[in-house]
Amino acid sequence: MADQQAQLSWRDGAVPVSDQFDDPYFSLQNGLAETRHVFLAGNDLPARLCDGFHIAELGFGTGLNMLAAWAMWEEAGFDTPLRFTSFEAFPMDVSDMARALEAFPEIAPRAERFLTKWTGQGRCDLGTLQLEVIVGDARVSLPEWTEQADAWFLDGFSPAKNPELWEEPLLQAVADHTAPGGTAATYTAAGFVRRGLEAAGFTVTRTPGFGRKRHMTRAAAK
Repeated sequence: MADQQAQLSWRDGAVPVSDQFDDPYFSLQNGLAETRHVFLAGNDLPARLCDGFHIAELGFGTGLNMLAAWAMWEEAGFDTPLRFTSFEAFPMDVSDMARALEAFPEIAPRAERFLTKWTGQGRCDLGTLQLEVIVGDARVSLPEWTEQADAWFLDGFSPAKNPELWEEPLLQAVADHTAPGGTAATYTAAGFVRRGLEAAGFTVTRTPGFGRKRHMTRAAAK
């Protein structure tokens, strides 16, 4: 699986849609606003930021969540590195990533800084961001990971179309790799996802979602 590239189509010429999962990579309404609502605010960011803060993510996709987090970090005045680790089974070609990110001119300067150094996987030193994308099946790679995250972005494709990334054992691995006082957030409020997070030991709340999505899920380590 680790050497499989993302296969995608384009909706309205701007929104990438996964051919593997028949699901768009970001909100058709405003992907950047959704990222800020779900993953940043959903993890109480930027209020919780501190030196050495570590964000982890299931599903790197276009890199939009990472870029939004990086922008938040720099705008909060940090000059030390934000650590960002993402687990991705089907990495997107860099040219496709660049095309997708053109939809968000607000983050264009950081997207350019990122794309000039990004090779598609592995580590990337961007000064105020230390990125690592671990390519492969997260059900294998995450349990083997030796680090912990302060905040998790659970951003796999729709649970109905990509159930493997929402299974209880994987959510347990997320919990096992969450630092004390850590959190997780996701756009989905599917019952089995919330129950899986609760079974993993998180305190789970359902909160208002973004756009047409009525609800989303926030989770806090006990």
